[in-house]
Amino acid sequence: MVRAERVYKAFGHREVLRGVDLDVARGEVVCLLGPSGSGKSTFLRCVNHLERIDSGRLWVDGELVGYRRKDGRLQELKEREVARKRSEIGMVFQQFNLFPHMTALDNVSLAPVLVRKQARPETRDRSRALLERVGLGERADAYPSELSGGQQQRVAIARALAMSPSLMLFDEPTSALDPELVGEVLEVMRDLARSGMTMVVVTHEIGFAREVANRVAFMDGGVIVESGPPGEVLRKPKSERTRSFISKVL
Repeated sequence: MVRAERVYKAFGHREVLRGVDLDVARGEVVCLLGPSGSGKSTFLRCVNHLERIDSGRLWVDGELVGYRRKDGRLQELKEREVARKRSEIGMVFQQFNLFPHMTALDNVSLAPVLVRKQARPETRDRSRALLERVGLGERADAYPSELSGGQQQRVAIARALAMSPSLMLFDEPTSALDPELVGEVLEVMRDLARSGMTMVVVTHEIGFAREVANRVAFMDGGVIVESGPPGEVLRKPKSERTRSFISKVL
C-alpha cells in the first residue's frame, strides 16, 4: 500500500528525512516511534503530498505520490489531481481541526458532499453511522465546544473515514489529550485495525504499538534505524539508539 525508497526532505539547510525506506503492506498497521524531530510527522505529510519530497520515490497503492511517469520522465501532477488522490488517504492530526460553527454530523458529512459530490441525505445517513462506530451516535448534533478532546478526536477520525480511504495516517493522535481521554481514541483505532484498515501511526503510545502494530519502525535523525515485529523491536532492539529510547519511554 505504501512504498518509500530513499526519501529525502529538507527545510532550508536542515535535512529532516535522509533516505527513508519503508514498505507497508495492505491491511498492515505500522507504528513509527522515535524522538521529537526525528522526521516521523514530516514523513507522514510526504505520504499524502502535504510536503513535497526533494528526492527518492513514494508510492501509495501502486501510484507515485505527486507525480506521473510520462515518456520516461516524471511529470508533477496538477493541484486538482493531487487533491483527488489525497482524498483517498485519511489523515488524523494532533489537533482536531474541526469547524467550530458546525455540528459533529456536519463536520463529518462536509467533505463527501463538497469533494465527492455525494447526495446530502445519503451522506448524512452514512455520517451518522460513522459517528455511531466511534461511539458518538448520541452527540451528532453537538458542536466541538460541547465535546471533550477525546470526543473531538473521534469526530476527526469519523470525518477521515467518511471519504472511504484506502489508507489512514495518524500523526500522534493522542498527544493533545488529557491522559484519561487517550484510551477512548486508541480503542477506536484498535477497531479500525481489526477491520483490516491499512494504518501508519506516529505515536509514543508504546503499549498500543505492542498490542496493535504488525510492525514497528524506529526513526532517528531522519532515517529508519530499525524495524520489525513489535515483540522484537520493543523487547530486544538491535540498535543501541533504539534501546536507549525505549528504556526512557518505558
